[in-house]
Amino acid sequence: MEKNLITRNILLTGTDIEEKRSEILDYFLKTYETFERLFDCFVDDFVYYEQPEKLRHPIIFYYGHTASFYINKMIIGKYISERINPKFENMFAIGVDEMSWDDLDKENYSWPTVAQTREYRKQVKDVVVDYIKNVEFSLPINWESPLWVILMGIEHERIHIETSSVLHRQLDIKFMKEDLFWIECNEFGEAPLNELLPVKGGVVVQGKDWNDRLYGWDNEYGEKKTTVEDFKASKYLVSNGEFLEFVEEGGYENDSYWSEEGLNWKNHTKVTYPTFWVKEGDSFQYRTMTRVIPMAKNWPVDVNFLEAEAFCAWKSEKENKNITLPSEPMWYRLHEECQILDEPEWNEEASGNINLEHFASSCPVDRFRQGDFYDVVGNVWQWTTTPIDGFEGFKVHPLYDDFSVPTFDNRHNLIKGGSWISTGNEAIKDSRYAFRRHFYQHAGFRYVEVKKLQEEREDIYERDEIISQYCDFHYGDEHYGVKNFNVAIADLAKKYGKNRRKALDLGCNVGRAVFEMGKTFSHVTGIDFTTRLIQIGQRMINNGSIKYERKIQGENKELCNISLKDLGLDDLDLEKIEFWQGDACNLKPHFTGYDLIISANLIDRVYNPRKFLEDISHRLNDDGIFIIGSPFTWDESYTDKELWIGGHNGKDSQEALEEVLSKDFEKVKEPFEVEFVIREHQRKFQHSKSFFSVWKKR
Repeated sequence: MEKNLITRNILLTGTDIEEKRSEILDYFLKTYETFERLFDCFVDDFVYYEQPEKLRHPIIFYYGHTASFYINKMIIGKYISERINPKFENMFAIGVDEMSWDDLDKENYSWPTVAQTREYRKQVKDVVVDYIKNVEFSLPINWESPLWVILMGIEHERIHIETSSVLHRQLDIKFMKEDLFWIECNEFGEAPLNELLPVKGGVVVQGKDWNDRLYGWDNEYGEKKTTVEDFKASKYLVSNGEFLEFVEEGGYENDSYWSEEGLNWKNHTKVTYPTFWVKEGDSFQYRTMTRVIPMAKNWPVDVNFLEAEAFCAWKSEKENKNITLPSEPMWYRLHEECQILDEPEWNEEASGNINLEHFASSCPVDRFRQGDFYDVVGNVWQWTTTPIDGFEGFKVHPLYDDFSVPTFDNRHNLIKGGSWISTGNEAIKDSRYAFRRHFYQHAGFRYVEVKKLQEEREDIYERDEIISQYCDFHYGDEHYGVKNFNVAIADLAKKYGKNRRKALDLGCNVGRAVFEMGKTFSHVTGIDFTTRLIQIGQRMINNGSIKYERKIQGENKELCNISLKDLGLDDLDLEKIEFWQGDACNLKPHFTGYDLIISANLIDRVYNPRKFLEDISHRLNDDGIFIIGSPFTWDESYTDKELWIGGHNGKDSQEALEEVLSKDFEKVKEPFEVEFVIREHQRKFQHSKSFFSVWKKR
């Protein structure tokens, strides 16, 4: 990599505003260019439309995604008021999460040309540069700073520098070419003999202070203390040579080494060796991002968690020891024991194969010594047994509320230490990234020996007080004498829905009405802007129940567990229910063909209510029904005042609403009121009303 593009993390502190502005502008431009240089390794533009990983989009999506992220977040935060390309900012908005290998929804997309996407990236770049140059801000920079959205976009793009490089590495080698920007290591040979070395236990304290001097993602803040007992850890990362022994001794064929999840994955994929090994007759070669080279036995093996876990089971049996992967606190303890400097305390060069400062590939596992160990930081990420969750005091940033929370599901395990291409936030000790256990990154592992093996996957339940409150009010029967509001609106859908094939609940929150409508309609879609909300409904589909923590008095809490059976919905066909994240003012085109759309308490919470209303008719079939309700409690934090429909009271807003809808709809029923209960900050409750009206598409 060209040395002039190597960067270090931006400090949020300082005294000189213009100097900090210049630093951030430089950081943005270098990030933007580094990401684009990844695609110089393609032999031609047609490669952008390849899909090397069937659980993710074609590559063109990611090329546009990192640019659209800036615009979408700046729109949400009201830092800009105009979109560049609404179609692109919709199409490139939501990527495929690390889905199960058998549950990816195969949608059809009409992708733009590479030239169009390049031009879009240029337009976004101009907008962001202008914003950085002109925005007023103060120091230190924190979550509320108008520059936080830019740092968020930069660090998001740096994540995709790495994840895109993995996708490029999964492409057929015929689509790739070597590029002088990406200089790969040429040192490879036999693997060193690994050994277990002692690590003293101790109390590990994790979590960043809210005034930390470096940018952080939400899951890094808060506090967690863990007592770690003495353990032993492998001196080196597991090399290709060491893992080869596992392969040659039938590790992939022996089901006893594999967990139930691992066995299901292995049987589905028919895998018999690591994904970046290339079989040549009876031997193997090794795949880097741009080349196939002789088997680099002394480089770290790249595997997913399930393969690493199986290796440890084999190693335990072979050596009659309790061999396992380390927990996240164990990795911290090892990091402390080796007294490794954290970025930005590095010297002129990083002390490990990280931050693109040495190679654009892995390198020998005995190249970078750190204390008595090697590659505690750098070379490849290291899988841990710890599923990601928030620390005590966790809260989400309002601009990106679905960065971490969707992964708090016991299905995403943390990786630590960074890889050769980990830059920015990824390269610091406190970074916390997690992936589904069957997914690949530039990730390998080191193993540890412990006195006793233990399961670390704890029960997952909703702890966020606001989300728990929504759970309580959606899934309870009635609230202080008022019929459950979501059951009431589902009853409206049943009453006025003439055709009952497809229905949409737009602004579905945690999804109770979606399930209730499932008793009447053949297919029901729930859409909400907030992923944290729709994941509650998805958990109900996946598990048949949801769990959440509810405050009952003072700081006293109780764990609530509500099932579909409790709701009288245990016979519901869940295949007819689906949840999606979506922007009500900029929905994807395929959300159409509905017989009924219901939107309750949403219009006064969107950034452009008139656009929202004008778009609805295009989503409905002929004679389709639109039911809309709102208390019309307009709030400038959601909607700029000049975009409010009507005034401060329900009567004015209702009249203005009817004026807009009458262009495409005819009224079925005059406005009426539906009562519901809201909870105030002081833990008091009060009754409120929404004004509902029913419309039929002309």
